[in-house]
Amino acid sequence: MERKIKLHDKSFRLFIPNDEIESAIDKVAARMNADFSGKEQPPILVCVLNGSILYTAELMKRLDFDAELLSIRLSSYEGTNSTGFVREVMGLSRSIEGKEVIILEDIVDTGATIETLVSMLMEKGAASVKVSTLLLKKEVYKRDIPIDYVAIEIPTRFIVGFGLDYNELGRNLKDIYVLDE
Repeated sequence: MERKIKLHDKSFRLFIPNDEIESAIDKVAARMNADFSGKEQPPILVCVLNGSILYTAELMKRLDFDAELLSIRLSSYEGTNSTGFVREVMGLSRSIEGKEVIILEDIVDTGATIETLVSMLMEKGAASVKVSTLLLKKEVYKRDIPIDYVAIEIPTRFIVGFGLDYNELGRNLKDIYVLDE
């Protein structure tokens, strides 16, 4: 039987079960461990709130190198649609000057948020910026900024769960659900 949920006025069906999510995070962590283990200066992980909280927590448990953690909050969505405009809701709490930075995103689609964030971090003096995302909508991503660590590529559909929300509901779901149209 297919698992379905209802959030506000919309129905969603199971899309990616938790065991697939966890396995994909294992693979991202292994690649990061290979790239960052043994570095003299720990990188700074920047969790993009609120959606990336679960991805950040699960990924950090698997990293075998020291890393600092900062959070930033940006917004570009209203309901199920991107506004096309990225605004900073909460900034970084300390300097990243001269540091290697790894952005941790829940989902990358058009890339507007990533492009804004990478530019912002470079302006704040980051030595380098890498990007990691739990989910990538590759067919709509048209930016020149490389996505260095992708856990799962998905089609262009509206999803919730594992940190992603529909009008602030659904973030707590351990699986990922897709809009049931």
